[in-house]
Amino acid sequence: MSYRDNYWEICMKNFLIATNYIKDSNLVLTTLIEDYLKERGCSYKRVLGNFNNSEADNDVSFSICENDSYDCAIALGGDGTILQVSRDLRNTDIPIVGVNLGTIGFLTEVEPNQIEAVLDRLIDDDYSIEERMNIEGCVVKGGKSQGDDIALNDIVITRAGFSRVIGLKVYVNGKVMEIYEADGVIVSTPTGSTGYNLSAGGPIVSPKTDIIIITPISSHSLTSKSIVLSGSDEIEIEVLKMRKAQKEEAILSFDGQPGTQLSPGDRVKIVRSDKTTKMIKLFDVSFYKVLRDKIR
Repeated sequence: MSYRDNYWEICMKNFLIATNYIKDSNLVLTTLIEDYLKERGCSYKRVLGNFNNSEADNDVSFSICENDSYDCAIALGGDGTILQVSRDLRNTDIPIVGVNLGTIGFLTEVEPNQIEAVLDRLIDDDYSIEERMNIEGCVVKGGKSQGDDIALNDIVITRAGFSRVIGLKVYVNGKVMEIYEADGVIVSTPTGSTGYNLSAGGPIVSPKTDIIIITPISSHSLTSKSIVLSGSDEIEIEVLKMRKAQKEEAILSFDGQPGTQLSPGDRVKIVRSDKTTKMIKLFDVSFYKVLRDKIR
């Protein structure tokens, strides 16, 4: 079933091209895409990533106007580029296709040598849409909400400053599940299971599942393991006091973005978001084959 069958009876004509300009040297691939779209009578807008650290893919940020109307967003870079484009488009229904200019690239389905054939399929409406679950977190300080944010991959609480370990009390549906003394904790979506969660020893799960994974980071306990929860569960994590002389114990981040400092007594509430990320799927390749090819 194509995206047209679900939403509208037109083919793609208006594209957003979001390029990590460190990954696309001299914008060679970006220019090729623009020229090809122009030849096919399509319109496009180019936005380039602005980097603070060229070694960190997650430091890319774009100036994307949510009021603009696009049929598709083409993200050129690595998984971090797709995560940022997803954040910028989270209040829209614009689907994303990723072109892999990074290393592993679990979220990027297209390789550069496939780009012209892929553009033809997009223009001809020959593709499907896979919706990826998001999670949202809200910081509560002194009993008052300090705002919320959304993540496609994960919400992470890690130690701040010179803390050697932090104490985190984890509640699930109002009941204490675990108290960790660790470097931090990762709350991951199925999509994020192949990211930081995997590096920390967490399980890999299919992106089509409706679950949330909690994985401690370098826990000071031999029995601390990842916990897999239902997507409908409500998680609350309380920062405990571990150092008398240190005010900030931890840092909260969403999809690797610059973090928010947390003090003892602060809480982070995490639930499944009503929003999803729409990923364009072009090839009939299973998630498990992708795993074999990417991490062998």
